[in-house]
Amino acid sequence: MGLFGKTPERNPKDMVNEWTHKLRKEGYQLDRQIRAIQREEDKVKKSLKEAAKKGDKDASVILAKEIIRARKAVTKIYTSKAHLNSVQLQMKNQLATLRVAGSLAKSTEVMHAMQRLVRIPEVAQTMQDMSKEMMKAGIIEEMLDETFEGMEDQDEMEDAAQVEVDKVLWELTEGKLGEAPLPPVGDTGMGEAAKPEVEEHEEDEEELEEMQSRLAALRS
Repeated sequence: MGLFGKTPERNPKDMVNEWTHKLRKEGYQLDRQIRAIQREEDKVKKSLKEAAKKGDKDASVILAKEIIRARKAVTKIYTSKAHLNSVQLQMKNQLATLRVAGSLAKSTEVMHAMQRLVRIPEVAQTMQDMSKEMMKAGIIEEMLDETFEGMEDQDEMEDAAQVEVDKVLWELTEGKLGEAPLPPVGDTGMGEAAKPEVEEHEEDEEELEEMQSRLAALRS
């Protein structure tokens, strides 16, 4: 027992190796979470198609929103995995620094990544414990608690909900429900006034292609 009741400091190399192992383990957990969401999304898509065949628009809209939530959840998990990978890379840098300088170095990148990871439910507890250890080791400083991200995400979901629902309905019902991703073909004499609508369609089409690519990535 050391000064002020503190336990002897652990070997920095052992700590870094332990953190790297935990980060890798949490990454595997996120992969399992993605596969679970994918399986549920496939079930919901099947239900949506059945509801569309019956002409049940209300049920189809509810199911389309579930698909949107699933896709957003997967996107967030992929972002979390990117943060995990960033911290793992920084741990390799820490080992290199340790060999040269004999001590661990403070890292802003690690602090920012950990600050985001502690807000992810799937890995929150492990990241909170690891953050405390990193603070004691001098790698990161005390992190601020950012509590408004979830509220902002909810507002964003509400604002974009109808547009995204229409896209999902159109995509999964082969155009029977929802709004067509293509603008209506009509009067071609609108001139310059038609350009904003064309540009908006191009952005929407790119967004739909991106959504489809994410789903394809899940299947692979």
